[in-house]
Amino acid sequence: MLPRKWLSLALVFSSSLTPAPMLWGQDDEAPSAKFALTLKPVQGNVDYELPSAADIEKCTVEGVDETDGKGWVVLGVDGRRLRRFLDTNRDGDTDLWCYFQDGVEVYRDIDANFDGKADQYRWLGTAGIRWGLDENQDGKIESWKTLSAEEATAELVAAIGAVDSNRFERLLVTPDELKSLGATEKLVQELGDKRRRALRDFERFAKEQKAITPESRWQHFAASMPGTVPAGAAGNTRDWMVYENAVAMFTTNNKNEQLVVGTIVRNGDAWRLIDLPQLASSDAALADNTGFFFSGATIAMSGARSGGAPGEDLQQLITSLEQIDTALRKATGPQAATLHDQRAQALEKIIAASDPAQRSSWVRQLVDTVAAAIQDGSFPEGLTRLNSLSQTLGKTNDPLKSYVDFQIISSEYSMKLTGVTAQKDLATVQDWYVKNLERFANEHASAPEAAQAMLQLGLSKEFEDDEKAAIVWYSKVANQFRTSDAGKKAAGAVRRLESVGRPLALVAKTIDNRDFDLAKLRGKPVIIQYWATWCEPCKQDMKLLRQLQARYQRAGLQIVAINVDGTRDDAVRFINEAKLPWVTLFEEGGLESSPLANLLGVQTLPTMLLIDKEGKVVRHNITASQLDSELETLTR
Repeated sequence: MLPRKWLSLALVFSSSLTPAPMLWGQDDEAPSAKFALTLKPVQGNVDYELPSAADIEKCTVEGVDETDGKGWVVLGVDGRRLRRFLDTNRDGDTDLWCYFQDGVEVYRDIDANFDGKADQYRWLGTAGIRWGLDENQDGKIESWKTLSAEEATAELVAAIGAVDSNRFERLLVTPDELKSLGATEKLVQELGDKRRRALRDFERFAKEQKAITPESRWQHFAASMPGTVPAGAAGNTRDWMVYENAVAMFTTNNKNEQLVVGTIVRNGDAWRLIDLPQLASSDAALADNTGFFFSGATIAMSGARSGGAPGEDLQQLITSLEQIDTALRKATGPQAATLHDQRAQALEKIIAASDPAQRSSWVRQLVDTVAAAIQDGSFPEGLTRLNSLSQTLGKTNDPLKSYVDFQIISSEYSMKLTGVTAQKDLATVQDWYVKNLERFANEHASAPEAAQAMLQLGLSKEFEDDEKAAIVWYSKVANQFRTSDAGKKAAGAVRRLESVGRPLALVAKTIDNRDFDLAKLRGKPVIIQYWATWCEPCKQDMKLLRQLQARYQRAGLQIVAINVDGTRDDAVRFINEAKLPWVTLFEEGGLESSPLANLLGVQTLPTMLLIDKEGKVVRHNITASQLDSELETLTR
């Protein structure tokens, strides 16, 4: 007999597209694994683990009370998680439905407004970064909060195969988005006209073309490096990041094809199309070989030609790469190392067979995946491969040379840290790291990676309490890479390190979108705490901050929290659960690129500042243990 609350859930699931309430109470009987595994994601295109009928009988269900909620988890025969259903706000109704693949969460349905129906859908882990919003809760995504360029082109292939105009429309940049990106009226009108024509012609195009069907499967995204359209270049008041002449590779009935997607524009965490795509074999696609923003940009296709098809050898290599990736998802130990080696060999062959316009993209993929495997310990032999690639590039000015060399330093540093067993060994490794970063910054002074190297050098000097040396490195980044995120963060770091005794200007929006101005707190001491939900020391510091707020209540002590999570929802959920009694500021971008993180060049957490009653900075990087004595002095 199912508990009443689970029975209610089953009845609603049988008649609705969207998840309904699953109430969880302390006294509820645990549901059976068999029943729990009948629950399905709202979105149909989710690849999640489905145990065999025999294994289902061996699965178990456990009640959990976790930081982010209370509910049930379903465990497989090997103890790995298969499902997780949580009540995150502890009101008795389930509002989070999570699905796993190989022990990794790959998808979740979210009831963000706690009314019993899912209104957000997120792909996670190995499934990508898509985050769809569904305001009317009908089970259909209406807009994308997060969408990579790769996923945008995959969605495009799916929309054409299904002849789904709505799915295509939500991929196109909107006039409101263009305005928020700082486009002039002329540019808004020009791209708006493209949007209208694309919407008008999409259904006809999708029906007339024969290459993409409902059975077609997206395989790969191809493009040259993304470029920056600097403010003012095209009537835009902000920098724009774009891909020109991007290509989606797909397979239909084991035949490899290519779709010329065109220009893709980044808006926050989502990439947007600006026009109707074209099949690579069409005359129009080959004739239009210039980009919208960068005249003369080269199409990233391989082997495309009038009336022809992509190079079969290259497509076979790409198919082989996909098969290796599938096997890697379940591999561990020596098997994983072997597969990583095979993957690297396949990428090297693809690089050799690729069009020059594609070469950079493939090389970067090779470097990124090998470096990631080195750093997680699954492919230490990859360091030899990266060094060999660096030697092949020689002492050229090729941007790939600096990209490879910087990844080599980061990967080798990670390997060395793994072997550290004593404090003296750590000091030796750190010294090696600093010397190699300095060498790199001198050899590749104008490369984007040099900015990252110098940021790390500045941070290292901060840890050594050598702020003068830190300011020198940060200043170099701020001056040489002024408009980049690294340049902005470095300028903020200089501002922070030179802030003691000076008033701090901080005007921002609170996490619930109210105006905030630090100047209005003059006359009261203020603690500024940078934090994120993933920072456990930050959470521990919050306990002390509560105590200090009570102890110095008469002095009017104010706490101003600055959250640097990647998403607002993660922060809001924690704030509501912890009932934080102070103001929290937030801007999108996370620790890496949030304007609030860049304002003071914050690279690590915890980071706290102490402000006196006159609004001047007393300490620019104070620890929790130092706060009480400093406040006692300030409030005498």
